[in-house]
Amino acid sequence: MNTRTMLLASATILAVAVPALAETSTKKIALSNNYAGNSWRQAMLTSWEKITGPAVADGTVAAADTFTTAENQATEQAAQIQNMILQGYDAIVINAASPTALNGAVKEACDAGITVVSFDGIVTEPCAWRIAVNFKEMGRSQVEYLAGVIPAGGNLLEIRGLAGVFVDDEISAGIAEGVAQFPQFKIVGSVHGDWAQDVAQKAVAGILPSLPEIVAVVTQGGDGYGAAQAIAATDRKMPTIVMGNREDELKWWKEQKDANGYTTMSVSIAPGVSTLAFWVAQQILDGKDVPKDLTVPFLRIDQDNLEANLANTQAGGVANVEYSQADAIAVIEATK
Repeated sequence: MNTRTMLLASATILAVAVPALAETSTKKIALSNNYAGNSWRQAMLTSWEKITGPAVADGTVAAADTFTTAENQATEQAAQIQNMILQGYDAIVINAASPTALNGAVKEACDAGITVVSFDGIVTEPCAWRIAVNFKEMGRSQVEYLAGVIPAGGNLLEIRGLAGVFVDDEISAGIAEGVAQFPQFKIVGSVHGDWAQDVAQKAVAGILPSLPEIVAVVTQGGDGYGAAQAIAATDRKMPTIVMGNREDELKWWKEQKDANGYTTMSVSIAPGVSTLAFWVAQQILDGKDVPKDLTVPFLRIDQDNLEANLANTQAGGVANVEYSQADAIAVIEATK
């Protein structure tokens, strides 16, 4: 079963017929992205271009432009959204720097008659749509997995993502819930890796000397390989490191699995969720009734399907799934 089939099946999505295109051929959609400094964000942008390019070429929409802020700052992204309002976009798709700090700009867009769809980093402004995974469950499930493979428990190192971002807060809260559920584990250190291997490697190397023995590392994605490199440079025993679906993480895991039977799991949201957000925006512009909140499953890789997922992951990329218009219609219908 391929990655896309697994995701759609786990959401219990049924295939539905695709209706004829209606009047979105003149509509312009923009992507507002707050950060592009890691492989997940790069894959997210690549997926957007891959899916929206043909949609523009065949006249489904008139434009699907991308804009990324130079820094992960809500004030800069709010200004970016205000510029999009002035440029006359019909819909704005947002990966937000903050769930609340952009609400004023989002409300301005809605008041101007613009459809706003947030994904991954969602916003709380009621006029916007939201597409997300259950990030808390993604964090909690890591500790549940560890309880199965290390039943005696032990000390954990937590690597967080970008400080102040909704996704980071939610995954970390889920990890805390997991530790409360399985109290044989204890978080003895926490660092921010910014979802980037180089940042994570430096942060882990900096905190390791102050830590007792750790049995596992819980992560958010884009940090597992960096953690492994930092730990490998010491005389510590390699702990179980939860991975985040990046190709370098999966490749390292495969090498360790072949060499010594290393066992772990990997979990992340698929970067191609941006393409689902695009099609949801298109469907709203097409007059469809779309629930304000849509949930998609996270993509989990386990010991028995590691090789298949690694083979389908581009070098330097992230295990991924991209959505078609039919997929988006199915997600919408399954939520009603």
